[in-house]
Amino acid sequence: MTLTIRPIETGDKRAWAALWRAYLAFYETTLPEAVYDITFARLTSPDHPDQGGLLAEMAGVPVGLVHVITHPHNWRVEKVTYLQDLYTAPEARGRGVGRALIEAVYARADAEGCPSVYWLTKDFNSCARQLYDRIGTLTPFIKYSR
Repeated sequence: MTLTIRPIETGDKRAWAALWRAYLAFYETTLPEAVYDITFARLTSPDHPDQGGLLAEMAGVPVGLVHVITHPHNWRVEKVTYLQDLYTAPEARGRGVGRALIEAVYARADAEGCPSVYWLTKDFNSCARQLYDRIGTLTPFIKYSR
């Protein structure tokens, strides 16, 4: 089956929301509907060029998503790319969707002159980490938040 990676478009809201809800459920997170509305608007608006998203499709059916935020970094002249959310529907796992989405983010970063792409994951996400260990570099940083 052919895998297609493309930008999220305004007509994708229903399919995007279903994938993002499933992603957030994996991380035991729920968000108010207003956050879905604002996030989708940002991902699809030319007024927010530093935020974007991609969908992975198999046979025209969305099976994965990734969200990207490009931002300044105090240790670099260039901006860097934060791969914020990455999700593949269970029925499409093991078919290269996650890798294709990450590679599409790498290509976007290269095209925008961003020398670095980074992302976070939970330590228990062992399945995804198998891919990440092959396609990225594990750093020694520990995240703190308030």
